[in-house]
Amino acid sequence: MLKLFQTARLLHALSLLAIIPALTACVSTAVVKSELPAAAQQLKEQHLQSLQTIQQFSLQGRVGVQTNSKGFSGSLLWQHNGSNDDIALYSPLGGQVASIKKTAGQVTLEDSSGNIYSAADAETLTQSTLGWQLPLKGLVDWSIGRPTDSPIQESIWNEQGLLTNLHQDGWKIEYQNYAEQGGYVLPGKIFLRSDKLNLKLLIEKWNNVDR
Repeated sequence: MLKLFQTARLLHALSLLAIIPALTACVSTAVVKSELPAAAQQLKEQHLQSLQTIQQFSLQGRVGVQTNSKGFSGSLLWQHNGSNDDIALYSPLGGQVASIKKTAGQVTLEDSSGNIYSAADAETLTQSTLGWQLPLKGLVDWSIGRPTDSPIQESIWNEQGLLTNLHQDGWKIEYQNYAEQGGYVLPGKIFLRSDKLNLKLLIEKWNNVDR
């Protein structure tokens, strides 16, 4: 009986030893991260250097917003210059819904009735007046296809060195339809998703993209 017990313990120990390499392989597979080919990495770096020179732009397009309680769809005109932003939102019928103006120290919003509201940031202001949050702080960079200076949870770049997916500041962002605009390669469709909001930005025209 003792010999049988010792044999059983030996077989159990051997089985554990056999499992360890398999577990090690699983762990190794989980932590492996794919790297861009050298040529694509070089294109990515060149592309980011190009985008870093952009200090101003204007765009026109369509925007769609969906939250748990309400939504919005319409068009927008956006002018960005340094720390200043001027955004006009329009209904599908063309009526102006809101005008958002941001400077270095303040953000104001004028609604369709002429009421003017102000706050320290666009996120707080749009949430309180429109019922949904416009992530303007990050959107300045995200709209032209570059991450902000905040920590990046995940980023995926294609072989042309262009950003296709980004997870940053609680937002998951997807890019499509890149095209050359004024010497820069910029996205035409941007989808942003957070826990509370989905935002779709379809850019019909870029203007005045410059240093």
